Amino acid sequence: MYRFKSDASAANKLGLDRSFRCRMLGGRLGALLPALVLAALLLLPAQSAIAAETDDSVIAVRLAQLLQAARTVVSQHQDLINNPNLGEKGLTADRLLAETVAVYQKQTGHDPYATDPNSKEGRLLRAQMEAIKEIVVENQSTINKPGLGFKGFIPAVFARLVNEKFAERVGTEARVKVTAPEKLIRNRKARPDDWEVSIIESKFSRSDWPKGGSFEERTTAEGRPAFRLIVPEYYVRSCLMCHGEPAGKMDITGYPMEGGKEGDLGAAVSVTLFE
Repeated sequence: MYRFKSDASAANKLGLDRSFRCRMLGGRLGALLPALVLAALLLLPAQSAIAAETDDSVIAVRLAQLLQAARTVVSQHQDLINNPNLGEKGLTADRLLAETVAVYQKQTGHDPYATDPNSKEGRLLRAQMEAIKEIVVENQSTINKPGLGFKGFIPAVFARLVNEKFAERVGTEARVKVTAPEKLIRNRKARPDDWEVSIIESKFSRSDWPKGGSFEERTTAEGRPAFRLIVPEYYVRSCLMCHGEPAGKMDITGYPMEGGKEGDLGAAVSVTLFE
């Protein structure tokens, strides 16, 4: 940064008149202006990078939050979905998305529909919302199947399907994944990559890591420059039906329970925005 000061006091000592002092200072400023302009131009790339990183951080967080809201809605409707005595459930794609947006807005204060649809954020949020609707449409026959109790349309499966559909739409630009510590992975598609493993093990697994604190970094993914964000998730009471105690007992999905306790690190939402 350039710093300079006027030399009017010296001009006074020399007995120079006011107009000359102004011309003298103007000349010095004129000589400095090219350097000042150059300095300002050099700052622009850095400022643009900071702005881009801030924008990417906001977008990544909102994609994670919208997915979490959709999973919450699916969790809240498990009794309805698994009711064997009821065929048509009325849990349509439009209804589930509307409830998802309502939960998301309540938690974040942000309306995804208010975002410019032509912006990066607007395009990605809408792609995610469309993915949510598509998965509900594709699974209507399962959701509405009478005479069958447990349908397997649980939050974890739903989230994976939504993320796969999202990748089909905008996978060259962004990816979202729900992963977990390697010992808790049940589906190979959810395995953490090297970057996710390193953050889960070196940060989220530490006892002094702030509860719920996310981590973000501009790095690479799949050999491409990318902005990455990962958000830890912890077991709540409803999770323990499948992931709780006693460890090794088969849960309703046919997997051995992990012996988790409420508040334990159980998963992480990972968002990648490619440059």
